[in-house]
Amino acid sequence: MDGLRLIAALSVLSFHWAGVNIHPEVWGARPGKLMPPFHAFASYGWMGVQLFFLISGFVICMSCWGRSARDYFTSRVVRLYPAYWVGVLITAVVVNSASTVRAGRKSMSISEILTNLTMLERPLGVTEADGVYWTLWIELRFYLLFAIVAVMGLTYRRVLAFCGIWMILAVITPSVGSALMDTLFMPQDAPYFIAGVALYLIYRFGVNPLLLGVVAFSWLVAQNRLHYTAGSYEFEVHGKLSWTVMAIVSGACFLVMLAAATGALNWIRWKGLTVAGALTYPVYLLHQELGWAMIRWGRNYDIPPFPLLGLCLTAILLLAWLVHRFAERPLSNLLKRLLDGAKVSLPKSDPPVRSR
Repeated sequence: MDGLRLIAALSVLSFHWAGVNIHPEVWGARPGKLMPPFHAFASYGWMGVQLFFLISGFVICMSCWGRSARDYFTSRVVRLYPAYWVGVLITAVVVNSASTVRAGRKSMSISEILTNLTMLERPLGVTEADGVYWTLWIELRFYLLFAIVAVMGLTYRRVLAFCGIWMILAVITPSVGSALMDTLFMPQDAPYFIAGVALYLIYRFGVNPLLLGVVAFSWLVAQNRLHYTAGSYEFEVHGKLSWTVMAIVSGACFLVMLAAATGALNWIRWKGLTVAGALTYPVYLLHQELGWAMIRWGRNYDIPPFPLLGLCLTAILLLAWLVHRFAERPLSNLLKRLLDGAKVSLPKSDPPVRSR
């Protein structure tokens, strides 16, 4: 899973650095003209987000099985927010002060930065510090839905029922035309989370036709939704994306996750994968705006595209390690201690009224 996370992050990174054509000022020309073969590959890098959602469904189910609702809440807050807060602040500094930030990117006000720290900037109508943060709003909604099962206690039957009910609601939502249902049930992204959850059931309880059916049905729905999802990415790529390629990449993501769930990849025991997994989240949070600023800086000094990509990737990986080692880990430990403290827990009855 750690290795797959890094692959997904680097895939999204390649899309933003070499697949996006709508910011030619970053490279001084469109990436499609500077490096056509790599651009053609990177144009589909956004599908790393779908792999992230598959992994998320698997990992969330795994991490809260047999744990209380409070443990579930604590684990999600501790996992998401410390690195995110640091990412927001670093990105805000770059956006507001770097001379090579992409043209058209407005500086962030203090209010916008503070709103971004909530991770709810999208529903609050505020621009994300970094464009990739829109996916975190989707993750939060998935956590909210899955909390329903976590509060009741995870069992095979409850989790499977959750998958079936959510899939039905996600499928009918587009025909209903309800903005509320669209927000809650996420028809574009639900198949990936649902498949990830079902894949964890396969990992925990073994393969059976019902679970394989859930995974296969999820892919069938996912390939249909690609027709709608691809539109915004075609705008960024400034070109037509092949449904065949998208369906193959999507299917490959499902298959590699199935291989992981069934133990077919258990032979992969590289020690470096743990480090890779730790760096994935900071890399994802930091790569877009900072990466574009670094690319624009390098092009000002006429550094060729591929050496510049290698230089920028090295810098982002190093920064991600620094954030993980000196910010995310200590902040996560501190936050966990605070949330685990007795004063944070909800009392079973009203506390005594304080005397005045």
